[in-house]
Formats: sequence, structure tokens, C-alpha cells
Amino acid sequence: MIAPITERDYDIQQLGFDRVNEAGNNGRWHFVWAHGWGQNRAAMKPLAQSLFTMGTHDFIDFPGFGTSPKPDAAWDTADYADFMADWLKNNATGKPIVWNGHSFGCRVGLQLAARHPGVIDRMLLVAGAGLPRKRSAFQQAKLNGRIYSYKALKRLAPLAGISQDQMRDKFGSSDYKAAGAMRDILIKVVNEDLSEVATKITCPVQLVYGSGDTETPPDIGERLEKLIPSATLAILDGLDHYSVLGDGRHQVAKRLKTLLEA
Repeated sequence: MIAPITERDYDIQQLGFDRVNEAGNNGRWHFVWAHGWGQNRAAMKPLAQSLFTMGTHDFIDFPGFGTSPKPDAAWDTADYADFMADWLKNNATGKPIVWNGHSFGCRVGLQLAARHPGVIDRMLLVAGAGLPRKRSAFQQAKLNGRIYSYKALKRLAPLAGISQDQMRDKFGSSDYKAAGAMRDILIKVVNEDLSEVATKITCPVQLVYGSGDTETPPDIGERLEKLIPSATLAILDGLDHYSVLGDGRHQVAKRLKTLLEA
């Protein structure tokens, strides 16, 4: 097992989670449901409900989200993955583990599967992030313009009486504006490129994206499918980054069941 890349001082018992075990001892699988950035454990429950008879289901609040306290240090996804490996060891059911992630939960899942081989038996990644976005020449030029404007205004801000909060309101993404005390972690996470990490994953993976997702476009899934040795990709028509968990939940659940039958 790979040692954590930063020293972690976080009590495993502090992690907020719910366990559902309608199947009792008859359920074959141990499902772990990992939410996206800015969400909490409730976000994954609508998708999971039709699968309750298949095993034990743990819905987690990552450290810094929901009821789980924020880490003292600025964690990256490797730190989250190492923490979750410890947590899974302490909450083991003896059943094969199925990691089900959405967006940020996919980043952590990629790291977990790569850094701790054998911990995860199957993995469902919905609207998975972790690779740099590809931009058209126009999109890149627009982004470069915003970066140039930000840097120029930042130099002039003290003279013009512009505060850091005003700068964030004008130039920051919605996640950045809402991150608050988690901003240092968000900056680390969004700048990661997990391409090499993806190549180290050995368990079967089902990738699911909505065709209308503008936050994690389907081309990220197409690239992940090529990088992960045992990955299958499904692109669901008409769904976006969040509706894939809502309106599309039955389609996603169907693909997860297929993954478990393999």
C-alpha cells in the first residue's frame, strides 16, 4: 500500500455516513457512494435506491463536505483516496466493494483504485472528472483573455480599492466562489491531471456521461475509456452533469447492474 503523500491527522470516526443494508447477509456487494464537489451523501441516494436489495450501501460525506469536518491540511485527491482506503478497511463487510462516484467522487475513485489495487472490485464513474478539458481555439482565447484581465486587475486592485472578494465574484467559477474554507483544496483538485493514474487501474470500470454535460464533457469519458484497461463507456442522450443522477438514474443503474454481472 502506498503511504499518504502528506501527513494526515483526521479521525476516521469523524466521517459522516449512512449505511443501508436491506439485503442483510443475502446481499453480495458492498456499495460505496461518493458524491461530487459541493454535494453530500444525499446526492447519490436516488440512484442507489433501486439497488438496495443487492447488498450493503454506504453513503459518505467526504472530509470537508456534509457533516464531515474539513481536513486541517490542503488535501489533494491522493490524500482523499488514502483516507478512504483506511476507512474502508475499518468498515469492511467482507463483500466485494463497488465504488460509485460522481464528478469529484470519480477523481477520488481513480486514485483509490490506482494507489490501492485490490481494494475495489468494480467501479462506476458518473460524469467523471480528472482529465484536462479540451478547448476550441475560440474557447482557449476567451479563457486566456479572462486570465490576462484577472492578472491586470489584480495588480491595480489595491489602487482602485477593489477587494479580494470582489475579484472572486467577477472572475471565480461558481465552485470557487462557494468553496469558502475548502478553496485551497479545490485549487489543488481542479489542477490535477489523472491521465497516468487512470492507466494503473485494473478493476472493471463503467463510465457514464450525459451528452449535454458542459462541466465534464463526454470527451473526457472517451479519453478515460482509452486510458483505463478495463473500461466501458456509455453516453446518455439529453442528460447533463446533474440530471444524469436524477432523470437518468434508471439508465445508470441498468449499466451498473450489467457491470456487476460481468
